[in-house]
Amino acid sequence: MWSWELKISKPVKSAAPGKHSEPPQKIRIIGGVWRSRLLSVLDLSGLRPTTDRVRETLFNWLGQDLVGLKCLDLFAGTGALGFEAASRHAHSVTLLEKDKKAHAKLLANLALLQSSPAPGVVEILHRDSLEFLKQQADRSSNLIFIDPPFQEEGLLNQALIEAARVCDDSAGGGIYVEFPASRSREQVEALVPDWHCGKYLEAGQVKACLFRSKRG
Repeated sequence: MWSWELKISKPVKSAAPGKHSEPPQKIRIIGGVWRSRLLSVLDLSGLRPTTDRVRETLFNWLGQDLVGLKCLDLFAGTGALGFEAASRHAHSVTLLEKDKKAHAKLLANLALLQSSPAPGVVEILHRDSLEFLKQQADRSSNLIFIDPPFQEEGLLNQALIEAARVCDDSAGGGIYVEFPASRSREQVEALVPDWHCGKYLEAGQVKACLFRSKRG
């Protein structure tokens, strides 16, 4: 069983009281066939794209080649995580987003990216992520990204518990979760006792775990 921790100490500016922090207008894909391509980002309350530095760390953990992996990007938002996985040759990536405007932006960004097609299948669904996850068969995906709105603690809890049933990481992958700094790593780990947070980072107001199964 492996364990690895990282703290990214670059300060993160907090939003003024009563305001949401403004997302960047563009974010770039870090690696793979779409490396350096830009994704436009909507200014929506609660939208919090995973930063370049965190994504770079995550895909160093996962490896740069995701050939054969079936991926789910729950609460996709900008699609940064799902598009990174597709760019790195994942077999399939399903991005789920229930906000109508964010879903439309995901479709528009994918259309631009497909001028240089990724080798796998990319599907973008206008669906509730938790309802979708509950309908999936046991061990039917290999890599699941969970990054819900931070103010909805119960949503993260339910999604992680369901993901532990759906995810089969025996060939690589795992369950990646982002959560607010106000929650402890131990609280989140306790939700899935058969999984281990072996890769962990802190970056400003964000904590993240990459869970791997204790089955082997």
